[in-house]
Amino acid sequence: MGDKDQQRLDRHLDGFQDKLPERVAGWLSWLRRPASRAVRIPAGFLLIAGGVFGFLPILGLWMLPLGILLLAIDVPLLQRPTGRVLVRGRLLWSKWRRRSAQKRP
Repeated sequence: MGDKDQQRLDRHLDGFQDKLPERVAGWLSWLRRPASRAVRIPAGFLLIAGGVFGFLPILGLWMLPLGILLLAIDVPLLQRPTGRVLVRGRLLWSKWRRRSAQKRP
């Protein structure tokens, strides 16, 4: 574990950041800086807590993986499983996109 898992996570976050609108990507870039750790960790916990209340409007299950992703930047124990989920998610997404493109006439 350790450095290799951190690099995998950084690589995936870089890929996501490249696809985001410029304003959101700038915010994410700021949030990923080491100096933003004091904001990132509480934000991660708040997102996870909000994800628990997924039955409420606005708060939802979308907050849970986002909070885990923010915490994984700083918590080495979460880096490997989060990186693996990101890899599987990308594979499933590309497979789904290929299938939906083939169904179109």
